[in-house]
Amino acid sequence: MILEALASAVLGLALALIAAYRLPHRLPARPLVISTGIAGALFGDFVTHTALGPGGAWLSLLGAAIISAASLSLLIRPAGRLRRSATA
Repeated sequence: MILEALASAVLGLALALIAAYRLPHRLPARPLVISTGIAGALFGDFVTHTALGPGGAWLSLLGAAIISAASLSLLIRPAGRLRRSATA
């Protein structure tokens, strides 16, 4: 269980670093991105481990990757400036 949580934290860290490297102009500060990736992976591992029970370590890591990527995607800002209509 401890190794599974450690592996999911490392997976979340790797996903966060990849996202921060690939999209630095569309993400907030790097510490926020890294902590969100790790927290999302740990939460995803917890949820899938609770749902599937022990013995599904690979599936728990898959769930950790999915939840981490989903939480990182919530941090992405729009690329361009928002246009305002003439009536607003």
